[in-house]
Amino acid sequence: MYDGTTGSGITTCTDSDWGADPDTRHSQTGFYLKLANGIFLWNSHLQKTTALSSTEAEYMALSNCARQVIWIKQMFGELGYKLKPIPICGDNQGSIFMANNPITEHRTKHIPVHYHFVRDAVTDQHIEIFYIKGTDNPADMFTKNLGYVKFEQCRSQIGLVFNNAVSGN
Repeated sequence: MYDGTTGSGITTCTDSDWGADPDTRHSQTGFYLKLANGIFLWNSHLQKTTALSSTEAEYMALSNCARQVIWIKQMFGELGYKLKPIPICGDNQGSIFMANNPITEHRTKHIPVHYHFVRDAVTDQHIEIFYIKGTDNPADMFTKNLGYVKFEQCRSQIGLVFNNAVSGN
């Protein structure tokens, strides 16, 4: 459900598990984009490489999300809307630090170069990255099996509403 009266613009959250695939030990990435408090783009997929830490998995998820956010921002630009940096929320402080500080350390030098795209997106002010507590991150629903209560919480946070009314009765 979209609500144009909120003035909330485009927001997004991203998340990743760490090595949960039992065969490949690859991590699951998930993110969504909301406009006017309603979800309009989402993705959930297995990462292509094995992350060596939860921070690396979350950093790769941030990078994947940033690519989609920039695509949407460019599309809005072509339609004549100049957008401010789009906020991306993530629940891993280490990955947020890595994205905001383009310094290569011995712990991160093995990360494939194309994931460092997120650093350029921050530097070029296409995105801003913010911390959200893991228990409050609605992108969890794209990366983990959730119980009913947590699923309902995430669903309402991303603006999905089910209409149970049966027409014609």
